[in-house]
Amino acid sequence: MNNTVLLTGSSKGIGKAIAIELAKSGFYIV
Repeated sequence: MNNTVLLTGSSKGIGKAIAIELAKSGFYIV
């Protein structure tokens, strides 16, 4: 299964924190 996430608004604040946690969990962030 391909774990890819399209995350918008991830340059600062809560979006950035979510992006970091997803990346740590092995997700590919687009």
